Amino acid sequence: MIRFTHTYKDIISLDNLLAAWKEFRNGKRSRKDVQVFEQDLMRNLFQLHEDLKTKKYEHSKYVEFKISDPKPRIIHKAAVRDRLLHHALHRMLYPFFDTKFITDSYSCRIDKGSHEALNKFRRFSFKVSKNNTKTAWILKCDIKKFFASIDHKILIRIIKDSISDKDITWILSEVINSFNLGNNKGLPLGNLTSQLFANIYMDRFDKFIKHTLKVKYYIRYADDFIFISENKNELMGMYPKIKDFLWQKLRLELHGSKTLLKSVASGIDFLGWVNFSDHRILRTTTKKRMFRNIVFSNYDQKTIQSYLGLISHGNTYKLRKEIFNQAKPTFLEWSEL
Repeated sequence: MIRFTHTYKDIISLDNLLAAWKEFRNGKRSRKDVQVFEQDLMRNLFQLHEDLKTKKYEHSKYVEFKISDPKPRIIHKAAVRDRLLHHALHRMLYPFFDTKFITDSYSCRIDKGSHEALNKFRRFSFKVSKNNTKTAWILKCDIKKFFASIDHKILIRIIKDSISDKDITWILSEVINSFNLGNNKGLPLGNLTSQLFANIYMDRFDKFIKHTLKVKYYIRYADDFIFISENKNELMGMYPKIKDFLWQKLRLELHGSKTLLKSVASGIDFLGWVNFSDHRILRTTTKKRMFRNIVFSNYDQKTIQSYLGLISHGNTYKLRKEIFNQAKPTFLEWSEL
């Protein structure tokens, strides 16, 4: 097994902390808490370095607030000093763990993302359906309360399989255990490290799917994942094995009401789009929310352009024209769509 080679000193070094700060402050320099930290930056960096070196570091409490993205979510925001540490850890850990992940894990990874996952869905659908000449079946699953259910002890045990340095596992445990929804479970949605920890946690499941069940056509994005096969019974037989592994090894449960077994031809709701083998259309609820937000922004050009970028990844000519018709008062040119 390949093991992590960076040392604790590498992670807490002033060079790494300063580099992490430069990454962290991008797009945040106008925020009050970031400005306060930067006013005495070097002293704050030295103090953080010293606290980490002497193991006096303690993660501060989180500030809780709600967002709609699109459904209501509770975000937990850490202090600037703690978020700086998250970046310092992430920039060292991510390159190592990313090489261990399977190709078809797409969430929060460089050169991946939801659009690449959707493109892979299309390529897989063509292969399985033999260019739409055979029926291709989809098993779509979703994990119930994913981030809230991640078990700290299991996560730390998985990390220790790759990292033997006790100082590194100590600081990672401090970050992981800084948030607890009860029974030592849960990761905060606001932490950069949570995205990486989630992929590390689910990598066990990915390897089970690929190496034990030997599933060829599988795509995962965070807690949403799909399997594609020309054999419907094969997918039905796979379901109890998936369910058992998630519970027995990771203490995760599948969301029964969100588990679907459908043909590709009937359209699969995945990552905000209804996907077919040769095209995709925007989910109705996403479309309604988009127009509501455009109106609420008073037809702000940046808002419109942002949504145009989003819908450019699907078959949306009529939808773009509808946006143009609504945005006429802003003199948005049709050529821009």
